[in-house]
Amino acid sequence: MTIFVQESGPADAPAVVLLHGVGTSGWMWTRQVSALATDLRVLVPDLPGHGRSNTLPWVSIADTARLVGEIIAARAPAGRAHVVGLSLGGYVGAQLAATAPEVVISAIVSGVNVLPFPNLGTMRLMGALMAPVMKWGPMLRANARALNVPAADIDGYQSAARATTRQAFRKVGDEALGFRLPPQAKDAPCRILAVAGENEHDLTKRSLTAIAGAFPQGEACLAPGVGHAWSGEKPELFTSMIRARVTGDQLPEELIPVPTGDGPGPHGAPQRPSGTEER
Repeated sequence: MTIFVQESGPADAPAVVLLHGVGTSGWMWTRQVSALATDLRVLVPDLPGHGRSNTLPWVSIADTARLVGEIIAARAPAGRAHVVGLSLGGYVGAQLAATAPEVVISAIVSGVNVLPFPNLGTMRLMGALMAPVMKWGPMLRANARALNVPAADIDGYQSAARATTRQAFRKVGDEALGFRLPPQAKDAPCRILAVAGENEHDLTKRSLTAIAGAFPQGEACLAPGVGHAWSGEKPELFTSMIRARVTGDQLPEELIPVPTGDGPGPHGAPQRPSGTEER
């Protein structure tokens, strides 16, 4: 059995794969799919333990990246795609770009932390305590407020969260706390854009330079005035960012470039990060 994939847009158009966060499903990309599928092939999987793939147990980020890579190889034109992931989807996207770059043209990874957490044991304990009540109404409403989920999306958010298995919620949370980029990243030829909301946790923002610096063609930027789930807070900006990477245009001016460890940009350019050069 394989994971569920929603497919939209022209079959022969450049492909974009959208990877959702933990506790939700491909549903979260509804606005992006509507905007992108007019002229792009859009593939939206429900990851194991989530949505319409919730009969499949969550195994690991690496195993899920393998499943996504197989989908791209089988369903995307020429077996390659632009990969976009937020939160859990960002971890999977980073893993895929590092370990299977032959199927990745470019990747956008948002909301990914690769730095050590302080008080890791306490964080793991909190995750274990939250798992049994993750589908409780007050907990869902509190999470929605914390993520700034728009009022129009609350029902969809709660429905997607309730379809997530507790096994997936707990294992994903535990694994993400210790996630590190695979060493293969240093040889991956695909272009990587690491992104975070300006209001995200400091570790996530500090991870931007680490992620961009790990890939030969890595870049980083901040989305102003938003938090972790900013694909819903500023869907038009998120969609414009995706389209720029596919078409090779400049990224939206609203995005704030983040210098990497090698200087103001991966190619020594002082201007904003550019889009991709390959479709």
